[in-house]
Amino acid sequence: MKIRNCLTQHVLLLVTLWLLLPALSMAAPKQDFDHFETGFPLSGQHQTVPCAACHLRGVFKGTPLTCNGCHNGSIAPGKPDRHIANTETCDDCHTIFAWQAAAMDHSSVTGSCTQCHNTRLSAQHIQTRAQCDECHGTVGWLPARFTHDAVSKNCSNCHNGITAKGKSANHIQTAEQCDGCHNTVAWLPARFDHGSATGSCSSCHNGTTATGKHSAHVTTSGECELCHATTAWLPATFNHSSFSGACNSCHNGVTATGKSGRHLQTTSDCVDCHSTNAWLPANFSHDGITGTCSSCHDGGITSGKSSNHIQTTGECDVCHSTNAWLPTRFDHGSATGSCSSCHNGTTATGKHSAHVTTSGECELCHSTNAWLPARFDHGSATGSCSSCHNGTTATGKHSAHVTTSGECELCHSTSAWLPARFDHGSATGSCSSCHNGTTATGKHSAHVTTSGECELCHTTTAWLPATFDHNSFNGACNSCHNGVTATGKSGRHLQTTSDCVDCHSTNAWLPANFSHDGITGRCSSCHDGGVALGKSGTHIQTTGECDVCHGTNAWLPARFDHGSATGSCSSCHNGTTATGKHNNHVTTSGECGVCHTTTAWLPAIFDHDSSSGLCNSCHNGVTATGKADNHFISSRQCDECHTTQSWTSVRYNHVAIGYPGGHNGLSCNGCHKGNSESSVWENPGYKPDCAGCHADDWESDEHKKTKNPRTIFYTISELRDCSSSCHEYTDNTFTTIKKRRNREHSPNGGDF
Repeated sequence: MKIRNCLTQHVLLLVTLWLLLPALSMAAPKQDFDHFETGFPLSGQHQTVPCAACHLRGVFKGTPLTCNGCHNGSIAPGKPDRHIANTETCDDCHTIFAWQAAAMDHSSVTGSCTQCHNTRLSAQHIQTRAQCDECHGTVGWLPARFTHDAVSKNCSNCHNGITAKGKSANHIQTAEQCDGCHNTVAWLPARFDHGSATGSCSSCHNGTTATGKHSAHVTTSGECELCHATTAWLPATFNHSSFSGACNSCHNGVTATGKSGRHLQTTSDCVDCHSTNAWLPANFSHDGITGTCSSCHDGGITSGKSSNHIQTTGECDVCHSTNAWLPTRFDHGSATGSCSSCHNGTTATGKHSAHVTTSGECELCHSTNAWLPARFDHGSATGSCSSCHNGTTATGKHSAHVTTSGECELCHSTSAWLPARFDHGSATGSCSSCHNGTTATGKHSAHVTTSGECELCHTTTAWLPATFDHNSFNGACNSCHNGVTATGKSGRHLQTTSDCVDCHSTNAWLPANFSHDGITGRCSSCHDGGVALGKSGTHIQTTGECDVCHGTNAWLPARFDHGSATGSCSSCHNGTTATGKHNNHVTTSGECGVCHTTTAWLPAIFDHDSSSGLCNSCHNGVTATGKADNHFISSRQCDECHTTQSWTSVRYNHVAIGYPGGHNGLSCNGCHKGNSESSVWENPGYKPDCAGCHADDWESDEHKKTKNPRTIFYTISELRDCSSSCHEYTDNTFTTIKKRRNREHSPNGGDF
């Protein structure tokens, strides 16, 4: 009996251990495990989630890393029914700390606001069918903007305190509409038309209905309008003319502004010095003052001498007036010493650095009123001008001076160099005896050919302006304007026997006037390149007259009527007769009219239907536009993705047998991680089977192989093609099928 009990206990122990083996294999992870090593650090709300909530049945590897891998409504909460419809991942809007508040990037939203914001407007919201973004921004509801431009009803229809903000409690009583005083941008500043107000100012401006007198206002029972305007309180005016009392009865520092602390001590009334318009400028009458200036101007009672004042014991009025300190006067008549005893650079201003070197006193050249203008008494000078004006002692001749040995005084005065004079009256010879280009300026190279004297056209004062009196000339223009006596026709001048005056004026050659009105012949009878300008070397070959394409005012712009052209485009547009193909033109033997119009070269069209070659035979970046630098790397022809009408939009149809069923709903970069046709296998060890991409979607607990005597799951390698049989067997011999499952996952069946 004991042996049997012992055996029974051993059997029970073995069974117990065998049953605990799966649990032991899924033992709890180490408490000090660093989750950062997995590539998915725990932060935010993920720190409080139990391990088993994500790692089902103790399987730690293969747990999804993307938001929707867990937040799908099964493993963790997914999108609620009221969630905005989108294909973005959770972390595009939400954080790992909380679902709310979420950030929404509206920049990629293409629909209207009400497609998402479709709840009813709040009770206080203005009733409108406009979209949200007409008033609100995408960052926050407030601040909002509202344009009143399209509003045709009265303000009070909305601004009634319910639909929109109405009058405040202290608003002036009025039945007027808001826009009578306010604008649509802001309540303030506001305007009020006092023109229609019939009562007194104080009936409104009483401190309750509208602003009244402030605490520092002058005491008065007068109406506001006596001093203030209806536009603004300030500036204000006060009519002193009706006031008969003394100034200080108001200007006492309490009722109105009084004397400042620095004011001159006086018992006189304000009006003695100040006007009723402003305090400054002020007027002080020194007439009744009997004391000396310094009794007041001592720097205490009023301004005294400045620190750089000349040293003197004289009273202020010796140099200054009672009106202002400056300008001043100094009575040199009472000065008994020499100028330099004061004007030494210390007591008073002395000679400046550029002063002429002299030991003479100031008064020899300067007056006692001002330094400039100064004078030099040449009367007492006994030598010649050049004895001083030699460039050393005093200014001499400049480099451009006329060559002469004459003394300065022959042309210049003793007062100033300029203006200078040359007395032509005393000149007895002809102009050219001096104005010969040596003694004095002669004719320049472009001067009209003439033997006449200068004075016929020029004055003795200046060469220009010069005059030529055509009125006194009764001959033909070309008697002078023959290219010798005076300017004649240029080599390109129209061949004509008409006189100059027929087209030109006597003031200037240009502008000239030529009237085609009386011309009865053909254009080419003159415009033949001889008589008048003809066709240029690059002109189109034509026997048509000029006026077929050109106007009589100017050659350009010109017009050409292609309607009458019977030949092919290239018979003219060959680069010689007319503009041909440019260097980077597409290679073609087609006529211009196939792509271009007769009005302009651009815009042009190209008919790809007649093109039989490959796209890149033209679209190679030379003959025609090729791939952009950031183009998808591919060796395919353009028309596999693009149309011949436009580069965009782009289309591409994968062969259905290679990408069947639900695969055609994937985005390109879901498989093409790089900018090329090659796709990257997420799990290259399983390619080319389904698991090559979907190994990360594998869930072992969903693929039971048997439950007897213990649960065994299929491995991903066994079901790598996703469409093989994954039957559930009765036991671990895997011979008898308990539950058949054939091709549970099909590319045509949608999602897993």
